[in-house]
Amino acid sequence: MRVPVLVAFAAMAVTVTVAYGGFPGNYLPLERTIPLNHEVELTALRARDRARHGRILQGVGGIVDFSVQGTSDPYLVGLYFTKVKMGSPAKEFYVQVDTGSDILWLNCNTCSNCPQSSGLGIELNFFDTASSSTAALVSCSDPVCSYAVQTATSQCSSEVNQCSYTFQYGDGSGTSGYYVYDAMYFDVSMGQTVFSNSSSTVVFGCSTYQSGDLARTEKAVDGIFGFGPGALSVISQLSSQGMAPKVFSHCLKGEGNGGGVLVLGEIMEPNIVYTPLVPLQPHYNLNLQSIAVNGQILPIDEDVFATSNNRGTIVDSGTTLAYLIQEAYDPFLNAITTAVSQFSKPIISKGNQCYLVPTSLGDIFPPVSLNFMGGASMVLKPEQYLIHYGFLSNPLLCLL
Repeated sequence: MRVPVLVAFAAMAVTVTVAYGGFPGNYLPLERTIPLNHEVELTALRARDRARHGRILQGVGGIVDFSVQGTSDPYLVGLYFTKVKMGSPAKEFYVQVDTGSDILWLNCNTCSNCPQSSGLGIELNFFDTASSSTAALVSCSDPVCSYAVQTATSQCSSEVNQCSYTFQYGDGSGTSGYYVYDAMYFDVSMGQTVFSNSSSTVVFGCSTYQSGDLARTEKAVDGIFGFGPGALSVISQLSSQGMAPKVFSHCLKGEGNGGGVLVLGEIMEPNIVYTPLVPLQPHYNLNLQSIAVNGQILPIDEDVFATSNNRGTIVDSGTTLAYLIQEAYDPFLNAITTAVSQFSKPIISKGNQCYLVPTSLGDIFPPVSLNFMGGASMVLKPEQYLIHYGFLSNPLLCLL
């Protein structure tokens, strides 16, 4: 597997292609939810990410496009979601895009404790197996039920012979339900030709109970669209059916209201530089080799970045900030402070390393480069690794 960098560092414009092979693909529009209160402290962002990290589950064709909305501003904390069309007749559902889990699941019409409305200004829909002529329950003897054990706690009811699941996340939220087969619809692009209303039968979860943050109406959507590497992720299922390559790409715009696109398939861009994914990992791990500040490689032992049971560099669509292990953070902080020492005053504000600066970011703060295996580098501008506090006349800039 391979991934071109740009990858997400902090909250910035990002293009990621997770690739298992090369074909063109399909597009989905993504939207970013933004709360009414934009003023969010770094401590709140970190707390959100800690909860997010707890929620990461342990455990030949054309392309399909989904459009994206959103913003890279870390103050505008939200989630990315898109629309999928499921069932017969087809019905649209808003689902959160999540590279940290594998399963697509939707709220069932029989769901207990599921949100009935959303603070995002969208109308929630509920999937009804009885109303879809193509829906079929996954039985206990179906091989799919054994795959499910790898991504969630699965069990079977002897009374109804259906494969059930329970997803429990580290932040205390959870969902349970049962697996269903049904049609998924999308537009497929082959070169300049678009085939509308193409469909494929996929397995997904029908949620009958939710708890924790998933049960709250504030940012409620109709489900979660897992893009992990597991066998039951939609990208894996479509690949096994020859409907799409085992590749997906996403570009999250950073300016204005953000937005972007999610592609089931490979973006055909000749200038993309690929870096391999670390094999045999439950998530999308990269081989980060070094960090450079103003073109100078920092004195960090490469072993610090090595992937192990509790370490490694992970690409995650749901994390707001970037995090460095202490052995890498300290040299990084020292290099930035040294580079701007003549023009700014370093101070600690609310536990964060910050700088009082008299001028614009680009004038004094150096570029930062994250260098990955295979020669792929992601160059960060100052505004992509600093956050702005205070008034423009006396700005306070803090490291993310």
